[in-house]
Amino acid sequence: MSTPQVISGHALVGAELTPMMVDIVIDNGIITAIEENTRVPPVWICPAFYNAHTHLGDTIAMDYPAPGSLVDLVTPPNGLKHRLLEKTPHSELVAGMRASLAGMIAGGTHGCADFREGGAGGVLALREAARGLPFRPDIFGREGGETECCGLGISSTRDIHDTEHQVRQAKAHGKKIAIHAGERDAEDIDTAIALEPDLLIHMTHATPSQLRACADNNIPITICPRSNWLLSVTSSSHHPPVRKMLDLGCTVLLGTDNVMFVPPDMQSEMAFLHTCYHIDPRQILFAAVQGSTLTGSSFFIRKGSRAAFFTIDVSRSALRFSHDPVASIIKRGTSGSIGDNLFNS
Repeated sequence: MSTPQVISGHALVGAELTPMMVDIVIDNGIITAIEENTRVPPVWICPAFYNAHTHLGDTIAMDYPAPGSLVDLVTPPNGLKHRLLEKTPHSELVAGMRASLAGMIAGGTHGCADFREGGAGGVLALREAARGLPFRPDIFGREGGETECCGLGISSTRDIHDTEHQVRQAKAHGKKIAIHAGERDAEDIDTAIALEPDLLIHMTHATPSQLRACADNNIPITICPRSNWLLSVTSSSHHPPVRKMLDLGCTVLLGTDNVMFVPPDMQSEMAFLHTCYHIDPRQILFAAVQGSTLTGSSFFIRKGSRAAFFTIDVSRSALRFSHDPVASIIKRGTSGSIGDNLFNS
């Protein structure tokens, strides 16, 4: 019989991220109680982040000299990243992804939705990379890899000629559907929405009517603002239209996209979103955690949920002077500020 573990501090509780001084009781990885306590130590307890869009295989091409357009760099089947992945030995691919996973864990991230190139072999490579780590990769495969994982990941409806057939087959096998849409323009968004996906990625150039359709049909949107700026598909806080997404009631998630260009660091992504788009810190933190519900579980701190949070001992830094822990986590958080991860898959 296990001995319950108690973590005490200033916790951000529930999907509302309500600040509470509490003792969190954990038994066999499950939060069994959240009890108020006015005499807790100067420790912040934050739900783990979920990176709702990654391409972890691209670690092997990190900061590769890469002039060219979005099509030249990342569009299948002949984009630069695909050519680099094609010639990378399996062992190097696995080692690269494992290194990125370790960095994500250190930065408070406990899971991600990864688009895996390379068919079934690509899916198995990521599973090998994650073996033994306190991390949950939810994999969206391609080229037959979707049969080996949680779902089908489509680059764009304009890139794949038999998209409808692939989606129909995947849904028949109970798989989820995730589609890149609206990254460089709005031309592939309507066809993506028509496929009734479980997740749309980017929507950088979505129109209000397209966003309204997402809200009405409960289709979550993962935004990747740093990647959009770096790949020159935007240089404006109007794209992606994050404020309009939120105003229309869209479910907005946060991801980092290609490791080739952008590190899978959710704290940097949140800080960028706050600085360039002026979104409320609580909405940003919610977006950074909410992706964990994509595959049926949640990292929000609730009784009955699996423990998936990290702690920050603010007595060890200037964070002890903060008047708003959520804002400080968004604007000032680094992997170095995180004390302990308590991740239970």
